[in-house]
Amino acid sequence: MNEREQRIRELERAGLFDRDIEDDPPGREIKPDEIEYIKKTLWQRIKRWFAFFLAYRFAGREQRKGRFVIKAIVGAEHLNVEGGVMLTANHFSPLDSFILHRTFDASGREGLFYRVIREGNYTSFPGFYGFLMRNCNTLPLSSNAATMRKFLRAVDTALTGGDCVLIYPEGSMWYNYKKPKPLKLGAYEMAVKANVPIVPCFITMEDTALIGADGEGVQAHTVHLGKAIYPDMALPKRERAERMRDENFAFNKRIYEEFYGIELLYETK
Repeated sequence: MNEREQRIRELERAGLFDRDIEDDPPGREIKPDEIEYIKKTLWQRIKRWFAFFLAYRFAGREQRKGRFVIKAIVGAEHLNVEGGVMLTANHFSPLDSFILHRTFDASGREGLFYRVIREGNYTSFPGFYGFLMRNCNTLPLSSNAATMRKFLRAVDTALTGGDCVLIYPEGSMWYNYKKPKPLKLGAYEMAVKANVPIVPCFITMEDTALIGADGEGVQAHTVHLGKAIYPDMALPKRERAERMRDENFAFNKRIYEEFYGIELLYETK
């Protein structure tokens, strides 16, 4: 068991599923006047185009070299709902958003694809990945209350405008962790506010014979998407969100148990 796996085991045993296992770059607070989430200037649109060009080229090269493997996408058609949609997924790699963007493309869905990311990834991630974090239709969270209000308005604008917003409701990234983690309520509250469905996605992994640049075994990924889960308008708003979250987790659990052939159990004390 390596250090990363040991850290995951410690957090699972403690029930701290929303803690990251690695130290992220030190972040700083995003001020409301330094970010425009949706309405981009011409220069920002040019950088966005270039960032997507680089991202597609990078992902394609990694796939050709066998360092990034998508084995299958199951249920991509479920993204083709009318109007906006929130896509939820398990978070297990810094590169899993590439998998989900490929999934969005495979669905043939119209509109834009946005990603919700953490504040530090936007403000402090260096180099190539930092450029992508700041320019590939990302919606960073913020520790600044005014910026968070701006963030929430942007998510609502994207969803009510017919776009797709990717969010990781687990609240943390555990590298190559195969189990579904408990889901936080915030994503579903945003979906309820915009009155749009969520499409649950759970990505499973299989070992390959390849070794990545980090010394870890390369995983082959299968993307599983479920049918859209709509807000139940007969329920109060919080209960609508809770119902959507619980149905999402039930889908993740079912896919996990069917794919791996084992019962979902945690080591939590």
